[in-house]
Amino acid sequence: MREVVVLGAGLHRFGRFPDKSLQDLGREAIKNALDDSGVPFKDIEVAYVGRVLAGMGAGLSVVSEMGQTGIPVINIEMACGSSTSAFREAYLSVANGVYDTALVVGFEKMQRGMLQISEQASYQTVMGLAVMPAAYALQAQRYMADHEATPEMFAQVSVKSHRNGALNPYAQYQKDVTLDEVMASRMIADPITLLQCSPTTDGAAAVVICAKEKAAQYSAARSMTVAGWATGSGKFESHDDGEGDAETNTGEVTRLANQAYARAGIGPEDVDVTQVHDAFSPGEVFTIEGLGLVKAGAGARAVWEGRTEITGDIPVNTDGGLLSRGHPIGATGAAMVTEIFRQLTGEAGPRQVKGGDAKVGLIHNAGIGGVNILVFKR
Repeated sequence: MREVVVLGAGLHRFGRFPDKSLQDLGREAIKNALDDSGVPFKDIEVAYVGRVLAGMGAGLSVVSEMGQTGIPVINIEMACGSSTSAFREAYLSVANGVYDTALVVGFEKMQRGMLQISEQASYQTVMGLAVMPAAYALQAQRYMADHEATPEMFAQVSVKSHRNGALNPYAQYQKDVTLDEVMASRMIADPITLLQCSPTTDGAAAVVICAKEKAAQYSAARSMTVAGWATGSGKFESHDDGEGDAETNTGEVTRLANQAYARAGIGPEDVDVTQVHDAFSPGEVFTIEGLGLVKAGAGARAVWEGRTEITGDIPVNTDGGLLSRGHPIGATGAAMVTEIFRQLTGEAGPRQVKGGDAKVGLIHNAGIGGVNILVFKR
């Protein structure tokens, strides 16, 4: 398989844009990514599009804003993991020589309120478990009992994420919040309060990838290499007393992370900056443990002690994450790739980690249908 590099990335700011269409959002993100990469749209050979709520044919209508060049436009839906799934498929098509260049796009316009994640007549719906705050809250309660963690430790995730979001001009929320404000916000599912929940959001993100052997012909002076990946869903184990859920079960994250590390030829100790799927604040705690960045049971204290801050030894969600950057579900994964690209190319400005010397970045993005883990190297 050929080496594949990311040459450019672009965003439309995340937030609420009732006066803008999906085409408006997507067009701006795609243009920004193309300009960033130096790749003209006429050279793009295929587009993979992550979207969830937009309906049939949405990918084609957005990509066609840039022109109609006859390329295939492939729509992919995996809920919150849609655009990392699109990225993986684009990567595999280039790595295997089917195409030399590919565009990855994610976008969404979302209604206010909680997302329904199960069929109305399902067991999960009847038991009140078909809303994600409930799943995270139950895990958080068990975690606190097992590891002597406190609700304040989970709330600190939100404090850190909003601090980072205030440094990101593309974030939905660009304002610091205090621990007291997070704790005093409306209770959603104990111990998760409102400011520990990711918002529903409008937004778009785009990424341009290319075979490394072809990259020199474009004007972008920097790139990052796709070094490893893994994807999968919950796996039943007859000896396991935990739920086989790939979003909140650290065992599933560990299984997939080990696959990605093996493909990349690294270990968790080599990761310089990480993007994780913090749909709710406990998610960051669970995930950094599952990824092996900290020991089991040490995640909440790592956040509390500042280790996941931009200035910490394991910086996480430097752009504000889902909690502050926002969570337009089809665009979230591509936005994660964008932030890792900015970090590894030294272009993250006030969010920059390790003095611009970060060499390895990792993404964990969960969706209904599984988890995607991506590893990149400078």
